[in-house]
Amino acid sequence: MDFKKYFDKFLKLDKKKQGYIIGFVLCAGILFWAFITAGILTSDFNRSNLNNAADRQEVKTRGLIITETKDNKKYFEIYGETGNYNNADKKAELDNIIGNFYKDNEVSMSFSSVHGTYDEVEKTIILREKVFIVIQDGTSLKSDELIWQGNDKDILANGNVIIERNGELNAVAEHAIISPDFDKFKIKGKSVTKIYDK
Repeated sequence: MDFKKYFDKFLKLDKKKQGYIIGFVLCAGILFWAFITAGILTSDFNRSNLNNAADRQEVKTRGLIITETKDNKKYFEIYGETGNYNNADKKAELDNIIGNFYKDNEVSMSFSSVHGTYDEVEKTIILREKVFIVIQDGTSLKSDELIWQGNDKDILANGNVIIERNGELNAVAEHAIISPDFDKFKIKGKSVTKIYDK
């Protein structure tokens, strides 16, 4: 490449064209420098090591429904009037909740509460505040908190537990454990149980 030949051509151009060429070369040089500098500065940046609030993504929505089905069997469905899902901890927070637990694709227990959490990793549902459940046999339970840990595990009820069964049983307790089949209750802590004849 004959640099002198191009330089002579450049000198023969009018001042305006020379200014455009000089400006273009300067801009290209600055952009090239910025590109190289950015590459050097971010070469050690590792996205997988970033674990802070800027990396969290949260979705807030109205009318959030969560359903779990496996092998064509529905385990539960939860509807929250409002809710949000956070991808960092894989949890959904719901408000004004209603829902159902299923056994053999039939509703075995219905529930409602003011607040609740679904943990996608642990596969747990925690209902809080004014928890009310009704089991298929007509038994109802009220509590401050209810923890569902899976279809084959006991359900835990905590705080101000009141259990009523078809006018035959009324129990008040601090805690209750409900069997996975919803057919047995254990009450724990300070409790009072009343059984009535029908």
